[in-house]
Amino acid sequence: MGYILCMRNSGNVFYTTMESLAGPLVVAGNFSGLQRIHFANGRRFCVPAEWERDDAALREAIRQLRAYFSGELKEFNLELVLEGTAFQMKVWNSLRAIPYGQTISYAQLAQEIGNPKAVRAVGLANGSNPLPIVIPCHRVIGSNGKLTGFGGGLPAKKALLALESRQRNFLEE
Repeated sequence: MGYILCMRNSGNVFYTTMESLAGPLVVAGNFSGLQRIHFANGRRFCVPAEWERDDAALREAIRQLRAYFSGELKEFNLELVLEGTAFQMKVWNSLRAIPYGQTISYAQLAQEIGNPKAVRAVGLANGSNPLPIVIPCHRVIGSNGKLTGFGGGLPAKKALLALESRQRNFLEE
């Protein structure tokens, strides 16, 4: 699994869509790797005009996402193309270390990256994650154990955590 830092004009961006238990997703990338996953029901998002629909170009990402949603895949093995600050990259790398089916708090994540006072900054970096699900920002919860904001909405976060924990109580809250 690789991280590639690239400039905004890094070549053609292809996208496709898929249905998931977390709602409809828009999945985008280029020949270097996966760049974005957007929840179509989440924050306002529209596919940029310069993106080209190409289901075949993202076949492996879709295959792995489907395997994840069916409970068969616990760790993604995809090339990722990420743009972000050094701090964001540090947070996103730490998110990838959270084991499948487990959660941590924003405070714990700040501690993990060696900056325990950066809880709010960690939250902002978490919210800027361009690849939710693959970089599992849904595994971060409030210090009180409550679910907090998520770009795909709290029902999507609940569904992802329920999938991973195999407990349906997240869906019933």
